[in-house]
Amino acid sequence: MRMIFLTTTLLIASTVAHAAPVLMVSIDGLRPGDVLDADARGFKVPTLKKLAADGVHASGVKNALPTVTYPNHTTLITGVWPAKHGIASNPTFDPLQKNSGGWYWYTQDIKVRTLWDAVHQKGGKVASLSWPVSVGAGSIDYNLPEYWRTDLHDEDIKLVRALSTPGIVPLLEKQTGLSFVQADGESVDEDIGRTRFAAALIAAKHPQFTTVHLRGLDHTEHTFGPGSPEAKAALERLDTAVGDMIARARTAEPDLVVAIVSDHGFAPVEHSVNLIAPFAQAGLITLDAGNKVTDWLAEPWGGASVAVVLARPDDAALKAQVSALLKGLASKPELGIAHVAEAREVAQLGGTPMASFWLDFKPGYMMGTNPAAPPVGPGTVKGTHGYFPTHPEMRATFILSGPSISKRGSLGEVDMRDIAPTLAKVLNVSLPGADGKPLL
Repeated sequence: MRMIFLTTTLLIASTVAHAAPVLMVSIDGLRPGDVLDADARGFKVPTLKKLAADGVHASGVKNALPTVTYPNHTTLITGVWPAKHGIASNPTFDPLQKNSGGWYWYTQDIKVRTLWDAVHQKGGKVASLSWPVSVGAGSIDYNLPEYWRTDLHDEDIKLVRALSTPGIVPLLEKQTGLSFVQADGESVDEDIGRTRFAAALIAAKHPQFTTVHLRGLDHTEHTFGPGSPEAKAALERLDTAVGDMIARARTAEPDLVVAIVSDHGFAPVEHSVNLIAPFAQAGLITLDAGNKVTDWLAEPWGGASVAVVLARPDDAALKAQVSALLKGLASKPELGIAHVAEAREVAQLGGTPMASFWLDFKPGYMMGTNPAAPPVGPGTVKGTHGYFPTHPEMRATFILSGPSISKRGSLGEVDMRDIAPTLAKVLNVSLPGADGKPLL
């Protein structure tokens, strides 16, 4: 029995050792064309272009409903749509605002096996920096999760320090000469600090699988619009930082495979549409004098596309009332509503089963949050995402490059559910619950 145990242990260790380590870097909001058509668009991104040229890439990635950050990042590490993995949106559904604007931060809400789990359970070390839905992830050995609870950056830094793997923040601060304040947040400057933390972590701990989320491009595209001079400058700075991170990491791990991914594309926004008022006028939402929801029968939940959740989803009369309201709204061209999907179509797109209906706006329109606003007003941001994944503007990015990855060029358009099984194959681990298939 002792010999069997020793032999099994050696086989496991050998399998992990011979699998190529993987660094998956999410550049939030990276449009595939900003890399693949960089010259025509005026983007100077030599790092990303070289990774695409040296390995394989997708012309576009069809992503999850809704095309927002948290559901899609969870699809990237599970290989299933939100209907299965359970992360339905960015913020939790909270019509009475009892959760104070809380998001899906906690890994315990993921209902299926992740790549983190697969690598950790096979004996490989896992690291993660600012990946969505990573708070409390027991399978991440070195974790600096994405989390906030206030508008005070210094206070949130204390929270993330407390939630991070003990000892890892002081180690990385010492090795990089940076304060954690310089490596946690959603600006490009903080992304650059995060890439330096990631390189130092790989050099110090040699994880088998590392996930890194860079948030600055998304923040810039919301503020100034996709393709704006500010967005170009943000991506070009990130390209340099990513190149430096990879070079430093490969000094410690020469066989490192790099996966560049994104969660969604982007579209410009001009119009904000008030959907709260029609629901209130129909008696489906009750508002107090301060326009805060005090009771609800049906609640719109979203932005560029809007899930509609019913308090009693099996109530045929309520469902008919909401259906009639949505059809009436969709018949008004000025509201920019492209489509209203019912539950069966939502299920086909992999959206959360909480939604009895799902309304999709035309690019350029999104739902506003002020119940007292006019029916259509100016957009509150310059760019957004969250539309149905059927819109080509929402396509995400996938690039895979490394010594063990053959130079194969374009894979064409791929399904986001295929990315986790592909990385599982590179990592030599099993992800049997994934609905996707390995691309290589």
